Amino acid sequence: MSPRGCSAEQPPAAVAPSRDRATAAPHQVRPGTPGRTDSIRSRTGGETMRHVPDSERRARLAIRHALAPAHRVRGPEDAARAVVALHATDAPSVHLAVWARTRDITPGDVDRALYEDRTLVKQLAMRRTLFTFPRDLLPAALSSAAARVATAERARLIRDFERAGAAADAAAWLEQAREDVEAALVRSPSALSTAQLRKAVAHIDTVVPGRSGEQWSAPQILTLLGAQGSLVRGPCTGRFPTARPLWTLPSRWLGGPVAAMESAEGYREIVRRWLHAFGPGTEDDLVWWLGATRATVRTALAGLGAVEVSLDGPASGWLLPDDLGPVPDAGPWTALLPPLDPTVMGWKHRGFYLGPHQGALFDTRGNAGTTAWANGRIVGCWVQDADATVRVRLLEPVSDEERTSLETRAALLTTWLAGARSPTGYRSPAMRAHAPDDSHVLREHVLPEGNPQ
Repeated sequence: MSPRGCSAEQPPAAVAPSRDRATAAPHQVRPGTPGRTDSIRSRTGGETMRHVPDSERRARLAIRHALAPAHRVRGPEDAARAVVALHATDAPSVHLAVWARTRDITPGDVDRALYEDRTLVKQLAMRRTLFTFPRDLLPAALSSAAARVATAERARLIRDFERAGAAADAAAWLEQAREDVEAALVRSPSALSTAQLRKAVAHIDTVVPGRSGEQWSAPQILTLLGAQGSLVRGPCTGRFPTARPLWTLPSRWLGGPVAAMESAEGYREIVRRWLHAFGPGTEDDLVWWLGATRATVRTALAGLGAVEVSLDGPASGWLLPDDLGPVPDAGPWTALLPPLDPTVMGWKHRGFYLGPHQGALFDTRGNAGTTAWANGRIVGCWVQDADATVRVRLLEPVSDEERTSLETRAALLTTWLAGARSPTGYRSPAMRAHAPDDSHVLREHVLPEGNPQ
């Protein structure tokens, strides 16, 4: 992501939407070992592979992601589990993503899950991005995606530190910094902000130039310690739509240490949950979403006994072995999702729901702005007027029923926000095309397709 401490989400190659192919006669499926060889064998070995057309993928998305009205969930924890974890880089997005998937939830309910019940925990993980995880998934995240991020961050800081001549042994310096920061938090009766930790542990405020001309100091060191699991983002001094988290010790915030887990086991659990929520997905989708290697993904798929299926496109996808049956139609639905929503960002290849709107709905670093959905397809975005009224801006024609449903969702979101404006650093070209004082009623407004950056 663009702000320091979050990774840039690189835009996927544009994928043209394809028509659903007719499902072949009775499906026969078999577990396969992920990888090119098995893919070739399964396509040429005389067995019919289960086919999942784009229409079924959109139905799965509606049901599993709790977006269709009949499938919305009860609480923030269920909303997070529906998409594995919620993106948390953009502070309001956690609350807005929960709102889109639940009924009768207030911003205070989300705050309670985050800061009182602590059933949701913020953690830097996949692609060096901040997520809000269900608490039970934290051990898997820390042992796998977060550990990978921490290893890369530590190597970068050591390299830059030694290049700048700031210490003879940068690794030892970082270890001492960790011990001193943890000691400061042990001494403090409450959690501390970054500024307070800078004062308590003055030597972590050393400014070091990086290779690309940027500088890093205490915030980057704390980010590393957070990725390692030495620290956790705990209490928050701000409330929706802002967030000002304080740092604390995991044992203090969570009532005990986070359970240890082997890296391979952690990846396997995260991939299992991703396949349930986002499957079928391709190997490329998983490699991108996890920010992991292809070998890591293949090992996890093999450990799960994942089954290869064909999709409307050249690449095959994967499903869990107990999740091969067709899903029912989700019925008509619309949704208004926030910037960086997990549903929007969940795949590398997004053609089956994004269509031609990549250039209009993503910034130049591949980060999604707000999106408006109708029956499994992104059809536009939403903005707020100067008076905080939510307005939908369409990028393609929709039916009268879909238009009415989008207007209803916009009115409900306006009421839910209760005058609060939801500031975001992720404004897509479609969002920027409508100034805050654009207060006309919902209307069709087609923007030219942009080129992916």
